[in-house]
Amino acid sequence: MKSRYQFRIYPTPGQRQSLARLFGCVRVVWNDALALCKQSDKLPKNSELQKLCITQAKKTEDRAWLGQVSAIPLQQSVADLGVAFKNFFQSRSGKRKGKKVNPPRFKRRVNRQTARFTRGGFKVKATKVYLAKIGEVKTKWSRPLPSEPSSVTVIKDCAGRYFLSFVVEIQPEIKPPKNPSIGIDLGLKVFASCSNKERIDSPNCSLLYRKLKRSSRRLAKRQKGSKRRERMRVQVAKLNAQIRDKRKDFLHKLSTKVVDENQVIALEDLNVGGMVKNRKLSRAISQAGWYEFRSLCEGKADKHNRDFRVINRWEPTSQVCSECGYRWGKLDLSVRTIVCVNCGVEHDRDDNASVNIEQAGLRAKVGVGQTHDSKRTGSACKTSDEAVCGEPSTHP
Repeated sequence: MKSRYQFRIYPTPGQRQSLARLFGCVRVVWNDALALCKQSDKLPKNSELQKLCITQAKKTEDRAWLGQVSAIPLQQSVADLGVAFKNFFQSRSGKRKGKKVNPPRFKRRVNRQTARFTRGGFKVKATKVYLAKIGEVKTKWSRPLPSEPSSVTVIKDCAGRYFLSFVVEIQPEIKPPKNPSIGIDLGLKVFASCSNKERIDSPNCSLLYRKLKRSSRRLAKRQKGSKRRERMRVQVAKLNAQIRDKRKDFLHKLSTKVVDENQVIALEDLNVGGMVKNRKLSRAISQAGWYEFRSLCEGKADKHNRDFRVINRWEPTSQVCSECGYRWGKLDLSVRTIVCVNCGVEHDRDDNASVNIEQAGLRAKVGVGQTHDSKRTGSACKTSDEAVCGEPSTHP
């Protein structure tokens, strides 16, 4: 099984100039090859694109500087373009699973920059990594590599930070789970309500968001093309990077804990695209990272031999009593506590939903269908919203 390891690097000023030249050449080769693909009636092969955009381009006066960098990242740039077109065509035809993939676009200088080296273009040493025509770059090894890497990607993000991303072969470590199963109901303020009564709050990024809002207003007032605008753009990019890193760290730690401790993990298939149409909650939903958490849990479950289940989005997890199975129907989002008329048990809305998600995930595991029949369907229930009004309110 292959995995990706990423490390921070600190190039010298001279190496930064060499990396800037490398990123520029990779970007130009990508854009030239993409322009040829759009002009052609039939998609050219990678060998033809490499011959036109690299080999023959080096002999011209306008592209002679392509010979100043290693040829390996330039060839990989053309290969990546071919993979991008392949993913796009397979996505449109239905052969590729997941959401639709957009066609490849032209690269810009201010966006995230990458250059990929394969074997022969880099060498891993004790404290540094040698890159062809770049030199030995100081690397911050936060953890050891489990095996010899097959490729490395040099990354420069919008905030001006540099990283090395390795692809290595790993042996998954199988740990015995502490719990047989768990159901997780995702939310905003409380990110995850688990069926074992555990609650995990979302990371607090309110201060960073206020700084980002203020910096974005200042950026909009700067004159385009000025040095002050460029400095403010980098400042906005650094704030965005801090928010992204904080959310990513939270999601990685939570997904690792969930996968390590449970054999069966059940999540709900949320319609995030429909939820973001709510004008009041669209920003909070977009920043929550629900889909990223699901992807991390799915990947780590496959790595550690866990059973990951996603239940149907139409499963009435918030409309059914987890104790007796009585269905009371839809509830307003302001209603956080429910008292079942059938059995008299008082439920927290999120905890009740997480238990129902776990039960639905277990039914999906053994292949059993719906257990709630029409006799249990009804609209009579007692609800209470103690967080809003302080006393229970009864709905007939």
